[in-house]
Amino acid sequence: MLIPVTASLVAAAGMPPAQAAYVSHVPHTGVRDSCARAGGPYQRQVEGLLRLRVDGVQSAADCLAIQRYQKSQVIVPADGFAGPITYTALYREWALNHPGQLHGCPPKRGRVACVDLGHQIMWVRSAGKVVFPPVAIRSGRAAYATRTGWFRVGRRILDEWSTRYRAPMPFSQYFSGGQAIHGVYSNLYAGPGSHGCVNLRYDDARRLWKAIKRGTPVHVWGRKPGT
Repeated sequence: MLIPVTASLVAAAGMPPAQAAYVSHVPHTGVRDSCARAGGPYQRQVEGLLRLRVDGVQSAADCLAIQRYQKSQVIVPADGFAGPITYTALYREWALNHPGQLHGCPPKRGRVACVDLGHQIMWVRSAGKVVFPPVAIRSGRAAYATRTGWFRVGRRILDEWSTRYRAPMPFSQYFSGGQAIHGVYSNLYAGPGSHGCVNLRYDDARRLWKAIKRGTPVHVWGRKPGT
């Protein structure tokens, strides 16, 4: 179960609440690759997913294990802090191995693109089976929330360009006004989030282009951690 970032957890991590809403880590101390001494808001979940001792208390061994994982996924900074980005990255790996346990996308005939904002993943289901495995996403940041509900894929533009944000949007599949599922060339685990679109890694967006089409239902639910 996704556990929200609460005021008490933020305080325990030594972070101002306003700052905690936008970052997934304790601010740098100035020492490169230093390990966070405080436990993060997703300490227990991260410990469990990394098969560490689940006690909710940050230890030197915990921090090094988390840091190694963060480096392997290019999560910045790789400081060993159990924040929402690290948790959702680990959850995506768990979801890949447990497709039958995915939930939140109501039954519907035919193909459905399922977008889970709370865990920052999406997949495609057809006739109750996962036909496009879970991939990592980056949804809207605070003040630019990705809209939730039932939608359908509308316009599809292979090589889209955002004139508003001056950014490429490869494999764009619009589902709600100006919000689209599309690929990015940058690090998916960097920054506070998109301007409302559902960002995917370039290769994942390319594969998704072939997995759904115009008219495919899209179900979006939950809320991006930290927003």
